Amino acid sequence: MTDRVRLDVTVDAPVDAVFAAVTDWPRQGDWMLGTRVEVRAGDGCSVGSELAAWTGLGVGVWDTMVITRWEAPYRVDVLHTGAVVRGTGTMEVVALPGARSRFIWSEELDLPLGMLGALGWPLARPILLAGVRRSLRVFAHGVESGAAAS
Repeated sequence: MTDRVRLDVTVDAPVDAVFAAVTDWPRQGDWMLGTRVEVRAGDGCSVGSELAAWTGLGVGVWDTMVITRWEAPYRVDVLHTGAVVRGTGTMEVVALPGARSRFIWSEELDLPLGMLGALGWPLARPILLAGVRRSLRVFAHGVESGAAAS
């Protein structure tokens, strides 16, 4: 089973600043709840670079990824290659009037654990989305205050 999730936040900052903050992988844990990201291969800012995100609070999983599309300062796509997290992800920054931006976070996830995953997803999905919504608000505040500047 596959599910698509998409959330966005408006940021009072220009596209370049938002994209730089989104793709500052080591600092992603400053704003994404329960996540720590590292570059495992490549430069982290080109197709083929490999990333790994430890996701969880206490107990968690390594979410390994390969960058499949890099269009700075507007979009980066990843392919999730881990044993648990599979699918694709997109981080997109859209210019808005007045030097503002919209950061769009979306995932198309292949749910793990077969039928068990399909049955558990309706319970886990709202928790995941609440955490991402909170994280996007923290991200926007950090960029707007200059705390997330790379």
